[in-house]
Amino acid sequence: MLLSKNIYRLLINQKPFSFLCNVKSLPSYICFIIISFILSGCDEPSVPHQHGYLRIELPAHSYQAFDPVSCPFRFEIAKLAEAVPDTNRLSETCWWYINYPSMNGKVYISYKSIHNDFNKFAEDARTLVYKHTQRANAINEDLISNDYHASGILYDIGGDAASSIQFFMTDSTKHFLRGALYFNSVPNSDSLAPYISYIKADVEHMLATLQWK
Repeated sequence: MLLSKNIYRLLINQKPFSFLCNVKSLPSYICFIIISFILSGCDEPSVPHQHGYLRIELPAHSYQAFDPVSCPFRFEIAKLAEAVPDTNRLSETCWWYINYPSMNGKVYISYKSIHNDFNKFAEDARTLVYKHTQRANAINEDLISNDYHASGILYDIGGDAASSIQFFMTDSTKHFLRGALYFNSVPNSDSLAPYISYIKADVEHMLATLQWK
């Protein structure tokens, strides 16, 4: 920014410029240049930068069979994941974690045998999903059906909900399998977005390969 002489004359009479430009040893043209440079940084107010996140490079999807001997189902899981039995005191037979150590997340799997109580299981699954409405900005329901007589609903929960993906699969007469994705961190849909998208693709593959035994 280059000052006009008239503006310069006005400024040198104002504090703190009056002190600077009244120094006898300082030539007037030097004072003129200094004031110009000082004011050149004041043209526009500073704007805070938006918070960004590091780019995350994830491996290509590859899968392996998961076929627990004592359970009436099998499907494929990601090779970078590990299946771990749920040993919680409240857990039941054939409850598992599909653990993603590198992403600090788990897909919780629970299985129920149906005995004329399919409607109850389906409604319980839906209730657990919609408990997240306080933090979710959207809940999308996708009907899923595969080639092995398994069908159900995949719930995509948007926003900073504690669980971003939930689902259930069933044959409506004997088998009911439910799952939910959780991360061991404070829910933040922006920072977790790459991991959620990656694991969602794995869940879709899991449901597509689910077979009853």
